[in-house]
Amino acid sequence: MAHQIDPYLTEADIVVLQNLLQDSDRDIQSHWKSPNGIPTPEAIDKMTEAEQTNLLDHDKEAINRLKALNDPTSPSFQPTIFVSWDEKDIPQWVNRIILRPYASWASQIVRHPTDVVFFTHILIYLFVILPSALYLFYHFTYLHGILHAAFTFWCAGSYTLMLHNHIHNNGVLSKQWYWLDWTFPYLTEPLMGHTWDSYYYHHVKHHHVEANGPDDLSSTIRYQRDEPLHFCHYLGRFFFFVWFELPLYFFRKGKIGLAVRSALSETFSMAFLSYMTARVNTRASIFVLIIPFLLLRIGLMVGNWGQHALVDEVEPDSDFRTSITLVDVPSNRFCFNDGYHTAHHLNPRRHWREQPVHFLQSKEAYRQGRALVFHNIDYLMMTLKLLQKDYGYLADRLVPMGEQVGMSRAELAEMLRRKTRAFTEGEIERKFRGKGK
Repeated sequence: MAHQIDPYLTEADIVVLQNLLQDSDRDIQSHWKSPNGIPTPEAIDKMTEAEQTNLLDHDKEAINRLKALNDPTSPSFQPTIFVSWDEKDIPQWVNRIILRPYASWASQIVRHPTDVVFFTHILIYLFVILPSALYLFYHFTYLHGILHAAFTFWCAGSYTLMLHNHIHNNGVLSKQWYWLDWTFPYLTEPLMGHTWDSYYYHHVKHHHVEANGPDDLSSTIRYQRDEPLHFCHYLGRFFFFVWFELPLYFFRKGKIGLAVRSALSETFSMAFLSYMTARVNTRASIFVLIIPFLLLRIGLMVGNWGQHALVDEVEPDSDFRTSITLVDVPSNRFCFNDGYHTAHHLNPRRHWREQPVHFLQSKEAYRQGRALVFHNIDYLMMTLKLLQKDYGYLADRLVPMGEQVGMSRAELAEMLRRKTRAFTEGEIERKFRGKGK
């Protein structure tokens, strides 16, 4: 089937997608040739590029191109300054006079020279969204409130995934700017729909520990993942009870300090929202705090469902088979390569610009792990199409790898359908806890 490459993809995504489509066009299911057989996906993933002596020429070429984009000493190096535009999209005189001097200065502030975009976004949140919010509490108008909420919603994905990098790597700025690195989340989290530190406790200390397994409060395995009523139950449970269930989870695991801190975090955040709404300015609070909070919590669960809805029926405890990889614009251009979700679960601390490099370096691991890779679809649309049971649409956007190469559209659709079935408690016991989960 024909696959169209969206020209608005990041350059790294275009390199990755072109490489995968070359494999599919050549019917390449594996490049591994060894008298000792093929190692496990996990073993391949841990190998260095030098140890993978079977890499094909087009793989080496693509990997070298991706490395050059990330290497400050390479003439091809490109820092990320904005999410909406690349250097090639901006007039040369603007690059020369404004952006390159700005990037040179900002690269000394951020932790990695590729990450100028993080400082750009911090400036936007502190000097656009924060003053706008404060002015709404001083002088509220509905037009301003609507525009403020709309802009905040537009920024929510990028903000959340910048925060995602922040919580996994203990910051995004250099040591000299620790004071800003530490303070900006506390100033901006409530304005962007987050409660203080809750994302860190739930995502880093909980979700990545349980990895969509039976004890993960955001696990999808007990749900029929193409059934709207099951999704509503999943969303409602998180929306109304996570404030109680997350501290209780930590308490059951014997992590009393995390239980106390997560409970206090949510309690203080809810008290702040309540106080600002009831005592300070109700209308401003609704548009500045409440609407972002409601939309973000819905968005987080819609996104997590899309990330973990297609779970392998044979090995649901494999990182390669309980999450997916997306090569698309919203996830990777605007949300800092969040589409490489399998790669992220394999190594949560890997730098976001290294995700495409890792993917191609470990492509054989993804093949042997029977991983799922899609293009031109984001997690929100993934969830929608699953709930519509539109497996033909999903099959059209699957980029075949390994044994998927050569399968018909109907076969791909049926394969995807099987991966949405709810697991029984007996199956969970055998497939997870029986393996030490």
